[in-house]
Amino acid sequence: MGGFFAAALAFPTALFSFALVVVVGYWLLMLLGGLGFDALHGGHGVGHHLDAGHIGHAGHVGQVGHVGHSAGGHGAGGHVAHGAPGGHGTDGHGAGGNAAGGGRGGNGSPAGAGHHGGVLDALGLGGVPVTVAVSLLVAIAWFVSLAGTVLTSGAPARGGVFAVALVAAWVGTRVLVKPLRRLFPEDRPITRGDFVGRVCVIRTGRVTAGFGQAEVTAEDGSTATVQVRTPTPEPELKAGRTALIYDYDADGEHFLVAPFDPSPPGLT
Repeated sequence: MGGFFAAALAFPTALFSFALVVVVGYWLLMLLGGLGFDALHGGHGVGHHLDAGHIGHAGHVGQVGHVGHSAGGHGAGGHVAHGAPGGHGTDGHGAGGNAAGGGRGGNGSPAGAGHHGGVLDALGLGGVPVTVAVSLLVAIAWFVSLAGTVLTSGAPARGGVFAVALVAAWVGTRVLVKPLRRLFPEDRPITRGDFVGRVCVIRTGRVTAGFGQAEVTAEDGSTATVQVRTPTPEPELKAGRTALIYDYDADGEHFLVAPFDPSPPGLT
């Protein structure tokens, strides 16, 4: 045991030994539930596993951003803007506005590091939580440096062990990360196109070529109030009636709808 501790506290292993203690302590706390499930995702930020937003009723939704990589509310549209890419402000007349909340900004880029971290991605280690990638790096570097420390002596040789440990840690982590990525799929941003083809409920007394609002339910069950229009007059489109969203007008920032009865034939 004395030889083991001597090697673990010698250069270069000592550099990784202290980091390994931190990593092991972190995962022990995780196993004990001290940090909660969301802490597993390191740079993801609290609330990463959300319901793709409780998309607000407060305004007119355009392109709904990647809602909320933060602990804040998950709104989109109207006066709530958690990362809507594009749009013309957050006054309820545009498409969700430029991001003012946490998470993805107006260009759709993540605000936090997460498993989208630029450094890890550049090293080919992206696609998994930061904590997982860093833990693998530290563990592999420690084992390689420990073996090298036992087998070598002298400063030049130990310096070479340090370099080999770093390279081995990078290569080993890169190999291990590839299958792990399937366990951490990235969230796909909600966009305007997700609402096309969905049935909405008219919320205004009429829908014309210049006026109309409807409530639409996203795939995750959240709802949004959107601007809707009809190219030709549709007298039957009144409050409470259902309509089919069949297109999006980017210039006018509204959806095009047509009357639609979702009930099976014979039941109406």
